[in-house]
Amino acid sequence: MTDTEVLVAGAGPVGLTAAIELARRGVAVRIIDPLPEPPQYAKAVGVQPRTLEIFERMGIVRQILDAAVHFRGQIIYVNGERGGQVDFTLPEDVPFGFIGLPQYSTERVLREELGTRGVRIERGVRLAGFGQNADGVTATLDGADGRQTIRTRYLVGADGAHSVVRKTLGLTFEGAAFEEQYMLGDVEVDWSQPPGYAIRAMHQTDGTIDDLLVCIPLPGRGRYRMSMLVPPDLSTQASGEVQHGFEGGHSPELQHIQAVLDRLSPEPTTARNLRWSSVFRISHRIVDAYGVGRVFVAGDAAHIHPPTGAQGMNTGIQDAHNLAWKLALAVNGDAADGLLGSYDAERRPVGEEVVGRTVRSAREGIGADSDDPAFVIRREAQLLVDYADSPIVSEGAGARAPDARGLTRAAATDPVRLYTVLAGTRHTLVLYADVSADFDLLEVVAAAAQDAAHGLIDVYVVAAPDVDGDATVLPLLHDAEGDFARAYGVAGITAFVVRPDGQLGYVGPAAADSLTGYLKRTFR
Repeated sequence: MTDTEVLVAGAGPVGLTAAIELARRGVAVRIIDPLPEPPQYAKAVGVQPRTLEIFERMGIVRQILDAAVHFRGQIIYVNGERGGQVDFTLPEDVPFGFIGLPQYSTERVLREELGTRGVRIERGVRLAGFGQNADGVTATLDGADGRQTIRTRYLVGADGAHSVVRKTLGLTFEGAAFEEQYMLGDVEVDWSQPPGYAIRAMHQTDGTIDDLLVCIPLPGRGRYRMSMLVPPDLSTQASGEVQHGFEGGHSPELQHIQAVLDRLSPEPTTARNLRWSSVFRISHRIVDAYGVGRVFVAGDAAHIHPPTGAQGMNTGIQDAHNLAWKLALAVNGDAADGLLGSYDAERRPVGEEVVGRTVRSAREGIGADSDDPAFVIRREAQLLVDYADSPIVSEGAGARAPDARGLTRAAATDPVRLYTVLAGTRHTLVLYADVSADFDLLEVVAAAAQDAAHGLIDVYVVAAPDVDGDATVLPLLHDAEGDFARAYGVAGITAFVVRPDGQLGYVGPAAADSLTGYLKRTFR
């Protein structure tokens, strides 16, 4: 007997994403958080293009964009002289750019969406401990009404850098801490710097940075999240085994921020309207496994690293998005053996790469390891995540499924994007057909795929412009501008399976045996 199918510990952006994605698939989920109220500080402020694609699939991208500011780039100053400018320009095939949004605003949108799914966050409730066996997890919860013990089939630890779930599982969390401490402040300034650009101002002596100011634009006129080195009077002693996140003690005041602006600002300005401030410590660590048995970790519970390039929250959200669809299949009895093990196989290498890269970027600057700006911008946008080595993808698959524009379909007066068709909670089989296609055979292939996936897969035909639109009973879109063929590099009849997280799971022949063999890696 279980009290819920999945228990999520932690109601930050990672836990909220997991809970939403589970609820969207009809999974009974409880989500708890020890904080009585949501935090109102901007720990994370950048939302990457890949995360916006995920938010589009979740149905919340409009609310996110409404609340955000467009990140246009970064302007660099060294010893008072303008040292260069980086523009965050993405290729036309990417539907979203970079945005700035305080974490508490991202969480607000996610909370509201979770509420529409009938799930209430249980605040002031702390996970005290748990045990598991082959049938489920027994969790002990402490709250205002005392201690309770519940039974759940799975537990997701999205409970941050000091994770109870990680510690109880006995996972290692190898890494180290930065010696430097930083202070953060949310303020407004009047200056002539262009809106939407981050400002990075440094003082160097003999090539070594000894003073630093980083200003990240936030929604609002002249509003920035500013970070800078901590002055001696605000320095705090390290506490706890993981030295990462906001520290107690003295919070910076306007005078502390103004003193740094007076030294490093590219032009004279006065800070005002301090909304919040804190001292911040940075560590870089990663677990040795993203799950044990029926218990999993995601986000800061699994990996922590410098905030360089705004990779942390985005990586955690993508952890949760990857895990949730697999958990839903497992809960509903549709998962193949080993499907849940693919969470670690896919996401831990991503975490390791992000930790290593952000540490290097914090020391050397973003993109210092590459002479290819287009590669760097796509990597920072998290568009290059690839699960090619995953046990549940076919040879040649694993990368992000590209978007495609200019698709037309009967009864739709305007062209549509492929991502609009892919939005939802299920796998999608896309069959590309040219004039040589045998549609009777493709319909047999589609039926075989739907049978192998227990009906949990949508099927579309994307056809070359000169293919008869009435040739099949399958839903058909015409590649009127050839954008799909270019994006997917098709050279004839081909099948693609796009997973619920927007990654390609299968690329290959439109043959029933090949497709069903692949699908059996995911579906029992």
